[in-house]
Amino acid sequence: MPLFRLSDHMEFPPAWLARSDGLLCIGGDLSCERLLLAYQNGIFPWFSEQEPILWWSPDPRLVLFPSQIKISRSLRKKIRKNIFQITFDQAFEPTIRACAKPRKQGQEGTWLVEEMVDAYIALHKMGYAHSVETWYQDQLVGGLYGISMGCSFFGESMFSRKSDASKVALVALARLLQAHGFDFIDCQVTTDHLYQMGAVEIPRQRFLDILHRSIIRKTDPDIWRQTTIQELTV
Repeated sequence: MPLFRLSDHMEFPPAWLARSDGLLCIGGDLSCERLLLAYQNGIFPWFSEQEPILWWSPDPRLVLFPSQIKISRSLRKKIRKNIFQITFDQAFEPTIRACAKPRKQGQEGTWLVEEMVDAYIALHKMGYAHSVETWYQDQLVGGLYGISMGCSFFGESMFSRKSDASKVALVALARLLQAHGFDFIDCQVTTDHLYQMGAVEIPRQRFLDILHRSIIRKTDPDIWRQTTIQELTV
């Protein structure tokens, strides 16, 4: 398949035209309008510093259906002990900046370049990007963030400074979305971590079919105003 170059026009080629590695097009910008259009069409940005903006739609696609999240026995025990406090949208910028930090010693950086961070902070201010934060003794020790549109949640990144902190955030997110009728959490590409927690690979066309029905469904924006979970039920 050819690699498309975006113009100033606010449009994307169909996701099914992506190359075998999932890369669809190059260029454009990270304006809120373009990012929202991308997610609506099963496309997301992913690039490193010094690279142009790259847009992807992989096949297969990794998704987590909220009701199907898998919680290991050890994680279940930790959750029941209420070691962590969970909040929503109380520390979006610290969460995304923690996600952007190198994961390994000696690593120079991650794909979350400053331009991306600024773009998602702008989407958060518009009410589309949300975070789940995990706290331990009043310290932010884990969390995740993503985009909520319709009954779809597009997970972007997570971080953990204490064992299982990001997993607890994912469980909290899945429970919240399940309670409010969301269809899926988009995990984008396969990782062992997410696979072990119940995420599954589905063909891109099936993902797009689910997405196009899900994105137009109405949800209550007040779900993100439930700022704190005192006790997470598992």
